[in-house]
Amino acid sequence: MSFPRPLHRPRAQRGVALVIGLILLVVMTLFGLLVVRNISGDERMAGYTYDRALALQGAEAALRQAEALVETIKPQPTSGCSDFTVSPDTVRVCAAPAATDTPRWLDSSFTGWVAATAVSSGSLTVTPTYFVEYLGDTFPCSTNPDCSSQPCNCLRYRVTARVGEAGRAQVMLQSVYATGP
Repeated sequence: MSFPRPLHRPRAQRGVALVIGLILLVVMTLFGLLVVRNISGDERMAGYTYDRALALQGAEAALRQAEALVETIKPQPTSGCSDFTVSPDTVRVCAAPAATDTPRWLDSSFTGWVAATAVSSGSLTVTPTYFVEYLGDTFPCSTNPDCSSQPCNCLRYRVTARVGEAGRAQVMLQSVYATGP
């Protein structure tokens, strides 16, 4: 008995499908890793934004707290930094710096920063610090030249507040606050 011979001889397999499959698998793996990396970066950016927003809120709260204390106490130091108290409130105020002095907020040896009320959101809490500088009492309060309806000169203060620590968002804000004598 003889078997019919096939007209075409089967070709030897060369493994092209396997190579193409492996290449596609590597490309899809690299694409997946890229997507995971981008998502991780987006989460980090969202965390930094959250951290910075909380720091900004803390610095703003410290500014408002110091301004309210200045409005209540109206301190007028003549030199250095001093604590002024009108029970139960205390505020630390420094005399105006000389024009040639390094600004206090840039001076790493300045120790007059005062802790303000802590600000928190969820499990994250920041404690802002601030100091107040008395700028003098020679600033006009109004545009009225005869000053008949209100005091002619106001007390002026510069309030500097900061929040932040190494590795976290850092925010520093300043305001100039004027109040009547």
